[in-house]
Amino acid sequence: MIQRSFSLLVAGFVFGLELALAPGVSAGQTTPATARVGFVAPQGRSLPLFSAFQQGLAELGYVEGKNIDIEARFAEGHYEQFPELFAELANLKVDVIAVTGAITARAATQAVSGIPIVFAVVVDPVADDLVSNTQRPGTNLTGTTSFDPQQAKKQLELLREVLPTIKRVAILGDQGVSPALINACKAQATAMGLEVLPIRVSATNPHLEDVFATLREKHSQALIVLEEPVVGVLAGDIAALASKDRLPTLFAPSRAAAGGLLTYGTSQVQSIRRMAAYVDKILKGARPGDLPVERVTAYELVVNARTAREIDVIIPPSVLKRADRITE
Repeated sequence: MIQRSFSLLVAGFVFGLELALAPGVSAGQTTPATARVGFVAPQGRSLPLFSAFQQGLAELGYVEGKNIDIEARFAEGHYEQFPELFAELANLKVDVIAVTGAITARAATQAVSGIPIVFAVVVDPVADDLVSNTQRPGTNLTGTTSFDPQQAKKQLELLREVLPTIKRVAILGDQGVSPALINACKAQATAMGLEVLPIRVSATNPHLEDVFATLREKHSQALIVLEEPVVGVLAGDIAALASKDRLPTLFAPSRAAAGGLLTYGTSQVQSIRRMAAYVDKILKGARPGDLPVERVTAYELVVNARTAREIDVIIPPSVLKRADRITE
């Protein structure tokens, strides 16, 4: 009888130790048996951002269907759907909501209350009125930003390296987001002595044919497509129209599959994976307002060799050598 009681005691101790050492849980922290996390993006599921979020959580020990359920919603460029999407997540009583982009983050704060929100792919969380202080947000929001103030300069220097005689560059952005990114790019292009044509399209009426008619009229020699929701959803169409006009394009890294000549900038995928770490901390009891906004500035360069051939652009060996990937 004594031996049986001792065996049960040992078994109970081992079981408790296994729980304490389970992936994603450390001493002094607790995580719900099955966490429920919402994920909302203004683009579609096809972009690598959602996969990066899933991977980030998996690396922290979360297994979908076992200790976490992810409720993902995608607006496909239709901002008017945000209230409905966030209402769905609120009704599901998710523990935390992860969002990409400033527009999505603002919509989340307007649609839900009492639910922690973690953002990523936000240019300037202070300028976008998401937080008042990046070191101590003090609200139910926090997250990561992949914006580097030097990104516009680096992108334009890359374009000039590929197109040494370039004089006129167009910048395509989204009317629905803060002008911070397009203004930074415009200012840097002007400082480099380039003529700049900024164009912003709306979610309801992007009118891409009109955009490219303007680019032809103004004799633009290259097009920078910003990492913003509407132009991101339309990335494939933009790349196809640019190729037809033999116009070199530079996209954000997350749009490498669109078919543009170059994709270069800070990696949104890395920012999203770091966002998963914030979700993990909040599930374990951390308050969003106590978590400083983190800046992720890992750069990625992808060259599309097929597009280069189609539009007769020779990529210098120095650029090919630096490329993280060369696609066909």
